[in-house]
Amino acid sequence: MATEAQTPASRSAASEHARTVAEQADRHALTLESILAALRSTRLSDAAARAEAVEIASAALIELRTATDRQRSTLLEPVTGAFSRLRADLRPLVRFGDLDVQFVEPPTTGRALPGDVAHSARAIVRTAVLALVDDGGARRVRIQWDCDGRNLLMQLRDDGAGTLDAHDDALRPIAERVVALEGVLAVNSTAGWGTTLDISLPLDPSPRALEAPTDSELTEREQDVLRLVVTGIGNREIAEGLGISANTVKYHVANLLRKLGARTRAELAAAGARG
Repeated sequence: MATEAQTPASRSAASEHARTVAEQADRHALTLESILAALRSTRLSDAAARAEAVEIASAALIELRTATDRQRSTLLEPVTGAFSRLRADLRPLVRFGDLDVQFVEPPTTGRALPGDVAHSARAIVRTAVLALVDDGGARRVRIQWDCDGRNLLMQLRDDGAGTLDAHDDALRPIAERVVALEGVLAVNSTAGWGTTLDISLPLDPSPRALEAPTDSELTEREQDVLRLVVTGIGNREIAEGLGISANTVKYHVANLLRKLGARTRAELAAAGARG
């Protein structure tokens, strides 16, 4: 039986990832060339050249962050591959530390993980391992991943002091990440026997209903841009309508996404329509 990593869908995702990386490399090269061209231009004063370089770099940074968020949320990662990357992350601790880390592999038939879930899951486990070690007395940590088709199920169990609880400061970063992904964290500790963390992360987060923005939260220009985003037109058309550059529109859209907590332009438009 072919493993998940060998399926046409996985090969297609890997091919798309390679294409995206190549496109980003080309864009970065173009950005650097553009910045150098502006700084070397004999037609611009020093101040104008620096301003142009800053605008080019700012627009490229916004585009990079948007592309990275989009790629992370759409790229699928085989659950076994995500777990292998976790093992690689923890290899220095296993190799040079006194902790015995045991890994229980997820089934190869498990559902592929959305990129943002895989990324957060590894970060959660890394933080959890450090929290269990800091709790004191742990000589062994057992890490297990599984997938029930709808959720990524993670369990970490140690043989330490067993004093952690869900409200412990050491677990706060984990709890915040889990809540952000609409997951569930359960902590069970037995003094002298150790602590068990059970974490469930949904693979298909429910659609969010964002609160409508208030005028006090947005600048006048951001309100203008948002009203045009709601109509469905692109950045170039918005720029022409407001008499500003397309890069400036990208800057305002990025600020709107951050202020309103929207993950996509569609969510941003929906929030604006309710305003």
